[in-house]
Amino acid sequence: MPVDLFLENCRTERGTFNIGVDDGRIVKITRGRMDASERIDLRGYHVLPGLIDAHVHFRDPGLEYKEDFRSGSMAAARGGFSTVIDMPNTVPPADTTSEFKRKIKIGERKSVVDFGLHAGYSDPSEVEGILKFGPASFKVFMDSIEMGKVDVLFRRLRDLGSGVPITLHCENREIIRHSRENLGEVEEPYAYSLARPPLAEEVSVAEAAALAYHYRHPVHICHLSTRRALRFIEPFRGYITCEVTPHHLLLDSGYLRRFGNLAKTNPPLRSAETGLSPGDLPDIDIIGTDHAPHTLPEKEMGVWEAPPGIPNLEVVLRVLLTLVSEGRMNISTIRRMLAEGPARIFGLASKGFIREGMDADFTVVDLRREGEISADEFYSRAHYTPFEGFRYRGDAVMTIVRGEVVMDDGEVPGGRGRYIACHSKKEHD
Repeated sequence: MPVDLFLENCRTERGTFNIGVDDGRIVKITRGRMDASERIDLRGYHVLPGLIDAHVHFRDPGLEYKEDFRSGSMAAARGGFSTVIDMPNTVPPADTTSEFKRKIKIGERKSVVDFGLHAGYSDPSEVEGILKFGPASFKVFMDSIEMGKVDVLFRRLRDLGSGVPITLHCENREIIRHSRENLGEVEEPYAYSLARPPLAEEVSVAEAAALAYHYRHPVHICHLSTRRALRFIEPFRGYITCEVTPHHLLLDSGYLRRFGNLAKTNPPLRSAETGLSPGDLPDIDIIGTDHAPHTLPEKEMGVWEAPPGIPNLEVVLRVLLTLVSEGRMNISTIRRMLAEGPARIFGLASKGFIREGMDADFTVVDLRREGEISADEFYSRAHYTPFEGFRYRGDAVMTIVRGEVVMDDGEVPGGRGRYIACHSKKEHD
């Protein structure tokens, strides 16, 4: 019997192969041919496992005027992502069993790519119910919660025998409060980086490390922004994983003077001396975009009123492939940090690898395509970026989700994403 789809001339780091897809799964990787209902000749384009963004904010439900699952997932497909994992801080937040289930239904109705969900946390009694639906993690914002409540979450997961990670936004709110008070009435966007100093992150990361080590429980630290914070977690690598965003990797606090609130984010951009750089990537587990869209009128408010957040789904692969073209990183680093790493950390057992039996998710890239980043072309509803005008070399030309083409040469014809329960099977070797 013919397979559903046969992908020809797929170039990978191990050579050029053909891939047979049936019923949404990879059934054969071969240099030979197969009978197929549909064939796509990829003409030697480089093929990566379908990329996974483990940190997006789609604002759905409650804030759909900023972004919803439809627009956000179309941006993901355009950027080369076949799977995303959405954060819980919507309105209302996905921190109860009923709201978590509701969000699954919203995503399944609107998303064009596959998706998982991080759960919020407020009531310990809701944790057990949420666990039944396979959350990627429980997300905690350390700048807005008492440490005692965080400790309760660790104990609750221990008592339930769950190894689902706790994902942390690490900034210490007391240090932030004190730093903000000392700034007085300053209104310059650059002041935002002073109001949330590196020490706020470093102290919070140290607290996270203590909790992870004490409870022997997996912790994932979001959007690290300082080299010192990265060094703090080295002795605790058995329990802690971490991520970096494209803006913390490639931009510095000077961009707040150039782009104003369009470059405002939490944690803020750091100075070149204290921040991270591509040279730190070997010590970082994954890249997450922290795709956090807002409207331009919101971003045009005063520096203290404008919401923090940068839309990155349609930017990150382009800027990383540019680093590859410049010899500053290897394409294997992209595969590790945007496919294999997220799949392992968040228990996406059928994602992240090009292997027989896995979901037929692929990101096809043209390593030579050149252009200039323009927010006017975004599928995201957030039409701004501090990467505006960035010259890139390398771009996604096709995104395939379970054998279905959801992006082809920049066009997103649609697709029907499904919810992926995390940690539901044995994780990857």
